[in-house]
Amino acid sequence: MTDPIEQRDRPSGPGPLPVPPVPSTFARERRQLVNIAYRLLGSLSEAEDAVQETYARWYAMTPQQRRAIERPAAWLTRVVGRVCLNVLGSARARRENYVGAWLPEPIPGPARWPGGPAVEAADPADRVTLDETVTMAFLVVLESMTPAERVVLVLHDVFRYPFAEVARIVGRTPAACRQLAVSARARVRASPVAGGRPEAGQAAVVREFRIAWEAKDVGALVGLLDPEVRATGDGGGLAPTLPHPVTGAGDLARGLLWLRERQPELVLRERAVNGRPGLVAEQDGTVVTVYAFGFAGERITHLWAVRNPEKLRPWRAAPAPGRGLPPRPV
Repeated sequence: MTDPIEQRDRPSGPGPLPVPPVPSTFARERRQLVNIAYRLLGSLSEAEDAVQETYARWYAMTPQQRRAIERPAAWLTRVVGRVCLNVLGSARARRENYVGAWLPEPIPGPARWPGGPAVEAADPADRVTLDETVTMAFLVVLESMTPAERVVLVLHDVFRYPFAEVARIVGRTPAACRQLAVSARARVRASPVAGGRPEAGQAAVVREFRIAWEAKDVGALVGLLDPEVRATGDGGGLAPTLPHPVTGAGDLARGLLWLRERQPELVLRERAVNGRPGLVAEQDGTVVTVYAFGFAGERITHLWAVRNPEKLRPWRAAPAPGRGLPPRPV
């Protein structure tokens, strides 16, 4: 049976059929589709699967069906949006069985942040445009939304697709999509760390955090943390992590020092995580943890630690820092 999306993109009257896109057109569209899918799913691997599924549906059509689609780029966007919407619906059920907290998949890059070490550009950063809409804080807020809210916010507010177009993807009216956007924006505004550009000095705070952690300086760590700081770890049952979030500056600082005592062989490096200053912990040259931070001013309010090895594949494939600061043991 023909997908209704395909039918709606077919011209209704007579006339010459457009030429289907050539592979170079698909190459240009692929990055846009990956960017959309990553923001919708919070996982680079799932985003690439969604894009692959979209192309599979394109090539599953007959040549005549493909020629009948007036705007291939719009068709690809609508299909990837539908695929992601279906994935989001099933993901909620899957995450009920996930071991521990679920965090978005972090991606490396860019090559440098202000005042930070230089790092060779990683391939995922070439596929995903890193801005305030892919920070760990923003992606965590997206996780709190319904699938429809998330799709509407990302496609309309981030990628500027009109509500009429978004409505065709989520199966709602344009008016209903406007209301979904209102509720989604309210969730973002309610988060003090989800939006905006990084303030000057946050990279320095991350560096001071690393130095204090290495020095086992509890007082310095507490001074960098918001009193109500919250730390969440994601091991996915494949790597050990605390089963529940840690709250409070004192408890988190003591927990970090406990980790330092337990694993003195770990090496910390300053790296950009989803476009913001962050840290990675390496063991025998392999990334075992990626740390992302949320800030209020120059105080750390959130620490997200991703340890699930399945979510760290882009980091393990990425080249090591080039001209960065020399690694120090944690």
